[in-house]
Amino acid sequence: MPQLNPAPWFAILLFSWLIFLIIIPTKVLNHVSPHEPTPFSTEEHKTQPWDWPWQ
Repeated sequence: MPQLNPAPWFAILLFSWLIFLIIIPTKVLNHVSPHEPTPFSTEEHKTQPWDWPWQ
């Protein structure tokens, strides 16, 4: 039965993990977003306590 021969499948497994662990993360990490996120405002929001009507 040829499907029990691990030689070609083991090489395919190793090369696919090599691609997933080395090549793809470097391409993803080198991606630069064209628009850096900026905060909407720098002022602090003043919150007020809310009175619970059932207490």
